[in-house]
Parts: sequence; C-alpha cells; structure tokens
Amino acid sequence: MCGINLLINPSLNGEASIQKMMQATAHRGPDASGFERLAENVFLAGNRLKILDLTDASNQPFWSQDKNAVLVWNGALYNYQDLKNELVELGYTFRTQSDSEVLLYWLMAFGTKKIASLKGMFAFVYANIQTHELLVARDPSGQKPLYSYHSGSFWAFSSESKGILAALDKTSSIDENQFLPYFHARHSFPDKTFYRGIHQVLPGHGMVWNWKTSTSSPFQWDYPIEKQTDFHQAKFETLLKNAVRTHFHTDRPVGMVLSGGTDSSLLYALWHEQSGIALPTYTATFDQALQHKYEDPIFANKLVQKYPADHHEVKIDVATVMENWPAYIESLDQPIGDSAGFLTWMIANKAKEKVNILISGAGADELFGGYNRHKAFKNYLKNPKAFLWLKKFYQWIPMPLALEKMLKSIAETPEQTFVNFSTLFPLPKDSLSLFKPWYPQFNAPFKNALEFDRTFYLVNDVIKVHDNSCMAHGIEGRSPYLDHDLVVFSKSMPENLHLELEGKAWIKGALEDRGLGFIANRKKLGFGLPLQEWFQKEPDFREWVFGPIREMVVTWGEILPPEMLKLARCPEKAKTAHFLLIWNLFLLASWLNPKDAIDFPIGVETERKSDYWEDQV
Repeated sequence: MCGINLLINPSLNGEASIQKMMQATAHRGPDASGFERLAENVFLAGNRLKILDLTDASNQPFWSQDKNAVLVWNGALYNYQDLKNELVELGYTFRTQSDSEVLLYWLMAFGTKKIASLKGMFAFVYANIQTHELLVARDPSGQKPLYSYHSGSFWAFSSESKGILAALDKTSSIDENQFLPYFHARHSFPDKTFYRGIHQVLPGHGMVWNWKTSTSSPFQWDYPIEKQTDFHQAKFETLLKNAVRTHFHTDRPVGMVLSGGTDSSLLYALWHEQSGIALPTYTATFDQALQHKYEDPIFANKLVQKYPADHHEVKIDVATVMENWPAYIESLDQPIGDSAGFLTWMIANKAKEKVNILISGAGADELFGGYNRHKAFKNYLKNPKAFLWLKKFYQWIPMPLALEKMLKSIAETPEQTFVNFSTLFPLPKDSLSLFKPWYPQFNAPFKNALEFDRTFYLVNDVIKVHDNSCMAHGIEGRSPYLDHDLVVFSKSMPENLHLELEGKAWIKGALEDRGLGFIANRKKLGFGLPLQEWFQKEPDFREWVFGPIREMVVTWGEILPPEMLKLARCPEKAKTAHFLLIWNLFLLASWLNPKDAIDFPIGVETERKSDYWEDQV
C-alpha cells in the first residue's frame, strides 16, 4: 500500500536525508508522497498507493484535525469499519472514508493498550505531538516489512533497507553471518538483513520513543489462543468467507494469482459465489512440453469455466527470465532464493495493467499443514526413535529420493528434525543451535512445526517475495488466509486435531462440496520455475546460471559456509536433485554482484541476537 520512513537524530541534513529515503521507496506508493519535520531532530515521510478513499485528503503523512497527531503507515485494516463505529461512540468525527484516519484516531484514543484490536496487515509510525512520543510497530502476521538502523542516538526506520541506505548516503558492507541461513533457508535470519547494522523489526514488535527525553521502551503482542470447541469445516468456511469479503473490499480494481491449486481456487470460488463478479486472474504458464508436470494453466482454466474470470496466462520461458533478470534483481530489497519470487514479479508486471490489488493464496499451507514436510513430520512423530535408527541405513539401502532426503534430515530432537525438513539442505549439527531461538517451544510438537513455518518460512520467504514483487510494480498484495481470525482459529486448534486431519482437509472438503474434487485431489506442486527441466535440457541456461556463482566464489569464497563453498566452486557437478540449491546460489550471486564489500559508515555490532529490540532500547 505504501512506503514509510522515519529519521531520529540524523547526523546529516535531516530534511535532505528524509527526502532521499522517500525517493528510495517511491515505487511502494506511486500516487502521492510527502514528508514532515516533527521536531528539530525528527522527520517522517510516506509514499501512498491509493486503495481506500481515492481523494488527496487521505494522503500521507496523515494529520489529525487538531494537528496533535500524525501517521504514516503501510498496509490495510480489515476491521476498520468496526473500529470506526467504536470511535464515533467516543465522539470522534471523520472527514475521510479511509482506514488511515481510523488507525490514527484509534492510536490517539488508546495508544498501545488496544493495539491487539487492529485486524489487518500493517507497519506504522504514529506521532503524538503533545506528548512528544513516537509509536513504531509491525503487526504479528509480518505481511508488511519494517527495517531499522540504530547507532547511539540515531535511529532510522523504513519499509525497505534501501530507504535506510539512502539516508546513510553510503553503501553498506555485507553481513557474512547471513550466508549460512541463506544457504539452508533461502533468506537471512528474521531479525537481520544482508546489510550490517540494518535489522528487520520482528512481527508483533514495536517501540515507543520520546523525542524530548530521548527515552524509549519496547513492546510486543501476538495472536491470542482462544478456548473454543467448534473446530469444524463449517466454522472454517465462515471465517474464510469473511476474510474474502474484507480482503477483496477496496476502491480500486482487484485481481488474483490463480495457480489452479487448492488455496487460490477456493478463494476465487468463494469470491464469485458471494459477488458474481468476474475478476482478472493470472496464471504462469511454461512451454507446452512441460505441462504434463506444470499443470497450473490446465486446472486454472477448468476453474474459470465454472467460475468465470477475466483470465490471463503469463508465459514464462528461459528467454523471459534472462531478459527480465536485471530488472528483477534491481527490484529486490533483500535476496530470497525462491524462484516463486520471479514468477510473482512477472505476474504483477502483467497485472498492473488492470489491477491495483493482487490476491494470493499464501498462508493456507502454514496454517493447516499442507506441505509434504508436514505429512512426513506427522509420520516421524509416531515413532521418532525408529526413524533415528533407520537413518543409519539410508546410505546402504536403495530407496526413493524423497525417503532418502527425509532420513538424512532426522536429528536428535523433533525441533531439529523439522528445521531440517524445512531447509534446502540439512544443517550441520553445530549450526542447528542458531535456529533454536526462532523455533516455538510449546508442548505441542506439530503445532510448533506449523508455527515455525508461519513465523520463519512464510514471513521471510513467501510473504516477502509477494510484497516485494507487487510493490516493485506499484500494486498491493493481499493474503486472505492470513486474516486475523483464521490465524487465531488455526493457533487455537488442539494438537490432536491438527494431527488427525489430513493436510488442508477443510480446504479440500470445501472444494469437493463445490464439484471441484479434481482440484482438491491434485498432486501438490510448489509454485516456482521449472528449474529441474531447464537445468537438464537448456545448456545456455545452465551456463548463464553457473557464471555468477563461480564469480561469487572469487569475491566471497573465504567466508562462505563449507557446503555452500563446495557447491559454488563446481556447480556443474551438482546432483540433479540440487537444482533448488543452485538457483539459491545464483540469485544471491546476482544480488551481490554489483555491491561493494566496504566498511559500514557507522560502527555497529554484528553478532546475531535473539531479541534485537530488548538489546537496543
């Protein structure tokens, strides 16, 4: 929806620096931009993508009528009408139809006390001029990014690390500690970035800062776990229908990424049932010879025969990737080695011709156990000791590749085992401890696994590539499965029910009830490029990928993790099954290539910490 920027105590020219930040994030809000100087040492700026209330009255920074408070924010409030009604009862009057005004007055009325009542996706900076306080926060779903930099009395916040770099007016050095998590998980640790000193604000975390006393205090909140007993398909469908209604509600055109899989297909079916409106839908398609495996266009076309749509196919081939790769890499704020990012970027590039909001099916797998690794983990939990014993024999007994990969991943504990299930390559024993701070510690091993996928993989891979790809083209991405009430519903489900149900049982049941059993029973296939086939059959593509990887070794070889270095030195010798690892290295090499490894302009600590906020404020 927008780009937000905040500077506190800048050592350089504050007004010039905040304008540089605003320019660096302009693609996130192409409809309007503005900045304000709140005090001698406090500057904030916003870029607006108009979604609700298309008038200039809702531009940012957004001021209260009495000029005592101001807001810049990125996201959407899906319960803003309910909150607005509460505020009207308290005597507040409104001059716009935007959720921005609702959020501003909600924070004026309650501060952090009722922040958990906000249902939506957001990152914001709110300033109370009378109390001299700033409130900075990111919502628990992590759908909207927020980055921070802190050195002494200087703070900078931005929707992108590029915004902070613009304020510093220097190039950052690369944090070599992020190579290990990237190699295994395709992204940095959740509180870090690839730039030294620039951190990610964790989901559900925030800070209150007083610019007169220079004092600050952190806070955090999470989704509640509710005591309820009505966990069944009808309740799930009711919640999902409500999510569709609120997430599809805008003043601008809406479209959908339609893969023809279970998650996006059910969303579109529910939308069409409720509205009868045919929306623009977008499906990635590859060469005809690959459609026996990559069947998205086949299933998507079957769906739109039943539920009409303005359907578009976005053709992707090797030439498309090569031609658009420089622009794609330039758009990446942080490297994420998931080929779904490029697919989404190409779809968003096409979708921007007709829509301003692009809906995805992200979140369903993480909430309701839809990945193959969830099925494997359920089997493992039945007898962990037996699987640990079987691991001794995988090198000596011929077995299917999937079973071999599973046995390689078995570790001493369930949490270590699932971390390995979730990574591209099993972690060395001495590195597993680095992931422990990010793994939930509830007395429910399968729910812990789902929560790890939601907070680690979903937030830092799936959501981030969707947000980055959409914002690069000036459109907003939304994910109805991550609706507040659906997340609470999943987190509140008892462990035994999660274990008993087939993965995404209620989604599949809803599809079958609508005569879409052919989609419900479709074989699970990840959303991404046909890399395995291209590596096997396209020699020019292979060499195009291998070149930057080899060059990366020259610059970074001495500090790459051992397994990463081994693969990067001879990518052509990698096993066919390692195509995802090769692509992961290629994206990082492409992203690193134009960047210089120089000293960061201001001294910072570089060791990883499990709670950045607690350590800094």
